Amino acid sequence: MDLSPNETQTMVQSAARDYATRVILPEAAAIDREERFPRAILKGLAELGLMAVNVPEELGGAGAGAVAYALAMQEVARACASTAVTMAVTNMVGEVIAKFGTDEQRKKYNPKLASGQYAAGAFALSEPEAGSDPGSMRTTAKKDGDGWVLDGQKQWITSGAHAGVMVVWARTGDRNELPGTRGISCFLVEGGTPGLKIGKAEDKMGIRGSNTVGLTFEGCRVPASALLGELNGGFKIAMMALDGGRIGISCQAIGIARAALEESVAYAKDRKQFDKPISEFQATQWKLADMQVELDAAHLLAMRAAWLKENGRLFSREASMAKVFATEAANRICNKAVQIHGGYGYIREFAAERHLRDVRVTTIYEGTSEVQRIVIARSVLS
Repeated sequence: MDLSPNETQTMVQSAARDYATRVILPEAAAIDREERFPRAILKGLAELGLMAVNVPEELGGAGAGAVAYALAMQEVARACASTAVTMAVTNMVGEVIAKFGTDEQRKKYNPKLASGQYAAGAFALSEPEAGSDPGSMRTTAKKDGDGWVLDGQKQWITSGAHAGVMVVWARTGDRNELPGTRGISCFLVEGGTPGLKIGKAEDKMGIRGSNTVGLTFEGCRVPASALLGELNGGFKIAMMALDGGRIGISCQAIGIARAALEESVAYAKDRKQFDKPISEFQATQWKLADMQVELDAAHLLAMRAAWLKENGRLFSREASMAKVFATEAANRICNKAVQIHGGYGYIREFAAERHLRDVRVTTIYEGTSEVQRIVIARSVLS
């Protein structure tokens, strides 16, 4: 079995690695420290085609496929997790519009997301009382004349304060007639639309350069053309988007973990105790060995899911398997990295502590580890 990337995938990976190493990595610590939204860096990613890797070329994207996107995500996350999550969500929004949008919607929004004219896209599904259970969603969209009026709240929205367009889910069906997820529809809402209010930026443990806000919709009017996909068919769109998004988060975790391992190897070779480098101690060597094993296993699971997606095969279970393993393994790897660094792993002078803070959220967003296990178990038992 040949798992080597093809020429296009290699080119995308190399471009991402070069840009991440030259431009993003030197700014990563400051982005975290200052909670800075990396607008200029994101524009550079867009110019390289990395904000729309799997969007067709005729819509402004790179059209390079899911595997190329997965490889690029690892490279960007290796340099800066905050930048990577903004890139991930923007790619996901672009793919959703390209797949489910009308010709008008695709021509209007995809080129702006791909080119960086829009700094980012946002994915507004979660609510204060509806996270893992989207069927309990309270945001509503009511038909009014030739448009829709949205009312409600969203929570944990990545890039919400900077997004040019947001994919927003709201209840359009009667809760009694269409309970749970059956009466949910999807809308495209532009940033700055009257009635859309942006909440305060969350003060987070990690990925501090990624903007995370709540959204409030108060009589937010959008035209009839804002409906994405079929009426009351929004839940299907969300689940298909999240399947692909889970590959992206898997690769984000892998990138963070790879950085933690590389830094641990360098530190272990340099740091001396008892008159020799700590890399010569078996306790350190075994940690590094375990980190490498888990990293490679996570990479292979993520690449399998990406390959299945790219080749039009079912990949929901494999995406969940990749996400639950990669994110939990990455947490273990980053924790070992701090341990190898000892006291220096606990201070901001070294990146190990940032990686541990950044990686923690990967087991939570775009479906918790518990939700991934539900998806996997259903498949096993079917």
